[in-house]
Amino acid sequence: MKQLLAVIGNPIAHSMSPLIHGRAIDSLALDFVYLAFAVESAQAAVESMRSLGIRGYSVTIPHKETILPYLDDLDISAERCRSVNTVVNNAGRIKGYSTDGAGAVRALATAGVDLKGINVDIIGTGGAARAISFALKDAGVSSIRFRGEDIKQQEQLERDLGNVVRDIPGSLLINASPVGMHPNVDAMPIDSFEGFTAVFDIVYNPIKTKLLEQAHLRKIKTVSGVGMFAEQAALQFELFTGHVAPRELMSQTVIEALEKK
Repeated sequence: MKQLLAVIGNPIAHSMSPLIHGRAIDSLALDFVYLAFAVESAQAAVESMRSLGIRGYSVTIPHKETILPYLDDLDISAERCRSVNTVVNNAGRIKGYSTDGAGAVRALATAGVDLKGINVDIIGTGGAARAISFALKDAGVSSIRFRGEDIKQQEQLERDLGNVVRDIPGSLLINASPVGMHPNVDAMPIDSFEGFTAVFDIVYNPIKTKLLEQAHLRKIKTVSGVGMFAEQAALQFELFTGHVAPRELMSQTVIEALEKK
């Protein structure tokens, strides 16, 4: 009998997760099925997971934070950023994870960005920025400087991160905000690229944002959000199934789906 996996959120019709995970499952001939559920109540979703024996959820807006009180355990990745994007049912014990930070670090490493000892500027202080900044700290960056609009949120994040936060210009710029996302494709979160040797935009639709286009014109190394999106999905897949994810297939599936839009 196939085990059930699903992405939960509201709205959910736009999600590429069923396509990405479905192709990965089929490629390995695993006994899983992956669906999309429009969910209004995070509590009801967890209760259904328990009663129906659902193996895992990918969690998206608006439940990444509201689902927290109903979980039995939190991985350190989710505890630190106070949100989850992955929930796994292990024999009735429900545990939450965040694969966003690890996915971002893996995407940067795959693109050839050496994080050890570098200074980083991050635009944004929301959930994605939290997850990425803690993963960067673990990866050994020298400093992180934030450019946020929510001062209280930024101050809390800086306190949580501790002494890695310093007012030092970065050589790596990370856009962890939605600026430049479809349909606002002409928007850019910065005006100047001075001092940057690499730019990473977590926005993946469009594949090449205006920020990345302008960085490329200046001969600055660019890293697309597609890499992070595929990597975080691959890490979810491994938590769900216990099998090594077919990363190249998952990444290519994301690119093909976006190119068709």
